[in-house]
Amino acid sequence: MITPTVERFARNGALISGGAAAILLQVADPVVGAGVAEHSDFTHRPLDRLRNTLTFVYAVILGTPEEGARVAGYVNRAHTGIAGAMDATHQLWVAATLYDTAIRVHERLYGPVEDEFAELILAAYSPLATSLQVPEEVWPTTRAAFDEYFASYSATLVVTAEARQIARDLFHPVTIPLWGRAALPFVSALTSTLLGAELREAFGLPNHPRRSAAAWGVARFVARVAPRRLREWPSRYYLAALRKRGSAASSRAS
Repeated sequence: MITPTVERFARNGALISGGAAAILLQVADPVVGAGVAEHSDFTHRPLDRLRNTLTFVYAVILGTPEEGARVAGYVNRAHTGIAGAMDATHQLWVAATLYDTAIRVHERLYGPVEDEFAELILAAYSPLATSLQVPEEVWPTTRAAFDEYFASYSATLVVTAEARQIARDLFHPVTIPLWGRAALPFVSALTSTLLGAELREAFGLPNHPRRSAAAWGVARFVARVAPRRLREWPSRYYLAALRKRGSAASSRAS
């Protein structure tokens, strides 16, 4: 059971602004990048991975144990037969990017996260790894241990041609709603700062410090003035959709 403050953190839809950065960090692991390149279609279905990832995150962290297990089962079945997708090493990295970007986005929007609170969030995020292939003892339990792991693994990242193509597809999809297309330059400006100079250059993302600073200024303003109900709408929407699918499946089975 997570605390109310951690639940409020996890429900904050503003954290989604780090989603593109998390994806690029993930695919900078060449094994993950190869799997995503072969089995994900960012060009024609750019919102599908976002929906699937958010459903997984919200179900595992905020849902019931049964809902978390059900969605983890979906993920495992989707990964069957994909090279490296069932490997704990790469699953740990994918889960770690979700925690890392969530913390860094929150700090950019609201200010520093104290170590004690960061470690409560770290514990709450652990099922993102352990509900799949990662043993419980492997997930870091302190912020220092997490930072050490993240820095060590980051040093092994290689942005391949496949990963660069994923980045191009992510920010230049063929099929996307108008609101999504309008948001892409904004998301790109946020993402370039979250990745850091080395990865930004490796992915070929533009570097416009003033544009990025302005984008974060807008994001901070919106995150602070938006009512809580609006900020938490994504988590409520995706959990409701998951429960609706579960009810429909139960009705068919009966």
